[in-house]
Amino acid sequence: MTMPCHFEALTPMLQTLDMAKTIAWYTSVLDFRCVAREGDGWTRLERDGVALMFMRNEHVGRPNATATQYIYVDDVQALWAAIHDRVTAEWGPEEMPYGMLEFAIKDPNGYMLSFGQPIAAADPPAS
Repeated sequence: MTMPCHFEALTPMLQTLDMAKTIAWYTSVLDFRCVAREGDGWTRLERDGVALMFMRNEHVGRPNATATQYIYVDDVQALWAAIHDRVTAEWGPEEMPYGMLEFAIKDPNGYMLSFGQPIAAADPPAS
């Protein structure tokens, strides 16, 4: 079956109970920019080709996600060096058996963020 349209992008819409804290963390730790905001109800954050949106929905309770937000980067080691003193690694940086160099952290809402690049393009992880 041929679809009559072209998909442009996928942008996660994540929940937060503290919009200001979420924006501050993403902009100060990961260098995202807040490109759109509607009070404390919604925001869109962007960095390079990556976008995330956050919304407040107190009536559904604490944010809960079973998915990991996986962000491909061109230099895992450089990113880790830039942020390691402001975050706690859930794992890595380490070489994975499927050919990626990765590490993972959690944002203030508890969302898992994994960063990866193909091992062929990466410097070996520091021991």
